[in-house]
Amino acid sequence: MTVRVHAIHIAPGRRLPTKSVDSVEAEAGVGLVGDRYHGSRHRHVTVQALDELEAAARELGREVPPGLTRRNLTVTHGPLPTRPGERMHVGDVELEVVRIAAPCRLLDDDLGPGAMKALHARGGTVFRLLGSGTIRVGDELRFG
Repeated sequence: MTVRVHAIHIAPGRRLPTKSVDSVEAEAGVGLVGDRYHGSRHRHVTVQALDELEAAARELGREVPPGLTRRNLTVTHGPLPTRPGERMHVGDVELEVVRIAAPCRLLDDDLGPGAMKALHARGGTVFRLLGSGTIRVGDELRFG
């Protein structure tokens, strides 16, 4: 089954709400234009899987909207690469795993009590950008 980008979210600053966009410019070694981590050294893009959010929602008994998790890309399903150095392409943009993205305590504020626990081991992956280009909703992911 093909994995595709389901949603894209960026936030201009810490604790500011995320904004859903249809596409975003990725700059190699810099990050996603308009996102709070643009210009950071390694945390360029965070990616999560929609099926993991659905599993967390079942555990919580309430919806887990992709934008409230503060991850940049939500893809149709996992698993996602998680070992540092593993690579994937989103459209024409190459990304490399930095680490697993641990859920933070802010999730309990935004999604309600228990959200951080429900998203443990479902928080996605942090990537650095090795290539530049446009990432769009509907883009296909390729692994390896």
